[in-house]
Amino acid sequence: MKRVLIILLSILAVGCTDLDVTPQNGLTEAVAFSDPDSYKQYLAKLYASFILTGQDGPNGDADISIVNDEGFTSYIRSYWKAQELTTDEAIIAWTDAGIRDMHEHNWTASNQFVRVLYYRIFYTVSLCNDFIEQSSEGNLDSYGIPQENRAEIAAYREEARFLRALAYTHALDLFRFVPIFEGLGSTPLQSEPEELFGWLETELSELAESLPEPRTNQYGRADKAAVWMMQARLYLNAEVYIEQAKYEEVITAVEKVIAAGYSLEPFYADLFKADNHLSPEMIFPIVSDGTSSQNWGGTTFLVSAAIGERMSDNVVDGTEDSSEDEFEKEALTNYGVSGGWAGIRTTTAMLDKFNYGDADQDPRGIFYSNGQSETIPRKSDIGEFTAGIAVPKYINRTKDDMAGSNQDHADTDVPYFRLGDAYLMYAEATARGASNGNSATALGYINELRDRARAPEDKGDINAAPENLTTLTLSDVMDERVREMYWEGTRRMDLIRDGKFISGYNWSWKAGVDLGQDIDPYRVVFPIPQSQMETNASFKQYFSEYE
Repeated sequence: MKRVLIILLSILAVGCTDLDVTPQNGLTEAVAFSDPDSYKQYLAKLYASFILTGQDGPNGDADISIVNDEGFTSYIRSYWKAQELTTDEAIIAWTDAGIRDMHEHNWTASNQFVRVLYYRIFYTVSLCNDFIEQSSEGNLDSYGIPQENRAEIAAYREEARFLRALAYTHALDLFRFVPIFEGLGSTPLQSEPEELFGWLETELSELAESLPEPRTNQYGRADKAAVWMMQARLYLNAEVYIEQAKYEEVITAVEKVIAAGYSLEPFYADLFKADNHLSPEMIFPIVSDGTSSQNWGGTTFLVSAAIGERMSDNVVDGTEDSSEDEFEKEALTNYGVSGGWAGIRTTTAMLDKFNYGDADQDPRGIFYSNGQSETIPRKSDIGEFTAGIAVPKYINRTKDDMAGSNQDHADTDVPYFRLGDAYLMYAEATARGASNGNSATALGYINELRDRARAPEDKGDINAAPENLTTLTLSDVMDERVREMYWEGTRRMDLIRDGKFISGYNWSWKAGVDLGQDIDPYRVVFPIPQSQMETNASFKQYFSEYE
């Protein structure tokens, strides 16, 4: 199996219930940080904070302890729910307190999933701040770290800054009015979005100089291309965040990425399989490994929650005469897991983007319809997994159809930044008027993605859909983003940027109504959790409706 960055560690254990938290080391600082190797172990913890939930495998000694189910506290799982369940791309069957609020757009500051999202972001920020402090030159002197180890530790420090910036881009996007919390032991003060945006600009500009060249760092770790992708996403949404268009800056950033030597994965579906760490398209993943980084979030959630107990595309031994247990075992094995959680599906609004059911259906739509109804006619049907088309986009099998290392925990990495997104950002920035964008180049990038969507001969029948475009409009680009990036955690941002999240575009059960309805403008951001407001009396909500 692949070599992974993430290691299960026991060097840090912390319960996080407020922002002003210093991670507590199980050893004394002088002992822990006098060993040069401890800095790489600590860095692994920073990366792991985006997918793991605690110190003891998938359950036990949780990083944050504000909910009963540790699996809910996975960073990438809570982030995905916020970005997808609030849109036309996903709806969930489960009834855990507060989860339906996401699709129905009626969350409050006391919603447990909003709380987890906020605290998980700032738990990572706190870890990164602690690492940056512990690895300062003054502390390295006091810990007696030899000079020959210091350049390497300084490089780790830059990666910690990158991970802190990544968490802060999520804080800006999801909550807007948040503290810039660079140090430990001080009372955090809220910042205006413009202040945080400027801080991120400066951080990323410096990191673009200090991090390793593209594709030279260990897989799963940050390099300059990851910084450029983060810059591009920040600038793409600048008009939403700070009411300033920065589309020229998007072009500048993605041109560097595109020139860095990445290439499209030949077959679209292979981007979401257990060996996607081999993909030439991957720029920055959230690394997952079924043996070394077991958890109930990340792609374990994305694989298992999208599968029902009777789903099977190619059952080998499960026939009508087989026992129920045998059928289910064979069916689920096709996805590389031992059990389906029967949770997330999609809506007809997203299916329409793929021309679902027509002869020209876009082949990127990885849908499962056998025994599934296309529509969710009644509110009570939301709890039925078979109501709504299933989307087994992520699976725990390799491109050669080999099982992952563990049927309970996925090997599949989260493709957080990939080349296809860089192509789409170039095209969108050009369509939105970037003076340094080239319309012909943008059209070429979109058509490359559409060409890739056609199945290569060694993967099955060649599918002529989708036809290449001869002209390109902003509407074309935004629809292409759905087909290329669905279920990758970008849809909420895309709808807000396109002016269709609040009004003018509805989907089934948006705001709890069968055909959907417009929602209140303040729903473009989530509220600061009530528990945080009570801890910090100076804090205020970005929108008064959340007060």
